[in-house]
This record gives sequence, structure tokens and C-alpha cells, in this order.
Amino acid sequence: MPELLSSEEARVLGCLLEKEAATPEYYPLTLNALRNACNQSSSRSPVVSYDDGQVSRALATLREKGLIRVVYSPSNRAAKYRQVTDEALGLDDRGRAVICLLLLRGPQTIGELRIRSDRLCSFESLEEVEGVLDTLADRDSALVARLARAPGQKEARFIQLLTGGADPTGAVPAAVAYEDPTAPTPVEPAEDAREPAEDAEPLVARVAGLEEEVALLRSEVDELRATVESRRVRLD
Repeated sequence: MPELLSSEEARVLGCLLEKEAATPEYYPLTLNALRNACNQSSSRSPVVSYDDGQVSRALATLREKGLIRVVYSPSNRAAKYRQVTDEALGLDDRGRAVICLLLLRGPQTIGELRIRSDRLCSFESLEEVEGVLDTLADRDSALVARLARAPGQKEARFIQLLTGGADPTGAVPAAVAYEDPTAPTPVEPAEDAREPAEDAEPLVARVAGLEEEVALLRSEVDELRATVESRRVRLD
């Protein structure tokens, strides 16, 4: 397993994994598109606001760790980036989908992983998801771990280990920039404030997908506008 990732590296890598599977027509990603993907308000935990410098630094260190590559093309003025984590870590489509979700959304249950993987990979049952998790956990260098179930939780959650490990009590290490799912909730939330029911998740996923496509299209338009302006200046 490569050197542990920072929270910025984890977000950038998760976005590359996601976009390759969910929107291959826009992949590989430019710096601008990748920044927009990192800063999405949907399908992300936590929501962040990275600038180009943060994303560029994460890309540079991920490249040093052998997890991404730069793609140059004569038809594109801007460099683009692609992940090679699946090659480096020997991940199939299902393993890649699980790691991607854990990088982008933090610790999750088996059921959450199955529902949220809809645009990345197809799982027919909870048992299939559990099988992938078991495979990733049983490797010589484990990539996931099961968190101890906290009081009041019906199901155990799983965490990715690319950013660090979890102690036997299930506490999430400080290096993982996600909200600790084991933290006690002093007040039970109102019914309408709870997470969407499982039957609402497909709609949430579709809306998230549309938001992603709009963000990517916006970034492409920005780049085209910049190209037109630069040529206009040269002509003037």
C-alpha cells in the first residue's frame, strides 16, 4: 500500500475514481474540472472549498506516489489527469467503486455503499458488497476496516485505510477529515431531518449526477472562453 494520503489527496483521488466511472465522456479531468468535482455540495462528506493551489499540490504528491498520471494532448491546451490507483493497488471495478465511495463520503454501512454505488458499479445484493469489503480487508495491506458499532447504531460502518487506520473502539483517526460516525448524538433528530429513506436514494443519486455534469460543462465552457479571449488578444 502506498504512503498514507492527506485529506486533500483523498478527495482528489476519490473524484478521479468517480468521474472515470460516472462521466467517462469528460474524463480525464482538467485542473478546473477536478477542482469543481472536489468542491461539489452533493455526494461529498465533508463539503470543501479547495482552490487551484490545493488541488495542484495534491495532484503533484499523488503523482509522486504513483497513483495518478498526467495526460497531454496536442488538441488540448490544458493538461488532464487520470487515476492509476486501480492498477497500483490491483482493484477491480467493484473494489474501485467501494474505495471511491469511502474516500468521498466517509464511513458507511453496507447498505449505504450498495445504494450509492449505482452510478459506479452494479451490486445485486448486500452480500456482494460485503464480499468486496471482506476481500479488501483481508489483503496483506488492508484497504478497509470495519468500525465497531456504536450504541444506538443498527449496523456497523466501514472505513477506508488509505488515509490511516481505525483503533479497536471504532474511533476514526484525526488524519481522516470526516465527521466521526461514532460520536454520540445528544438529541434525536426530527423525522424530517433524518437521512433520506433508501427509496429516495436513487433520486438523490440522479440529481447529484446532473449537478456533476453541469459542473463539468461549466468548467469546459470556462476553458473555451479563456482560449477565445487569449486568441482575441493576440489578433488585436
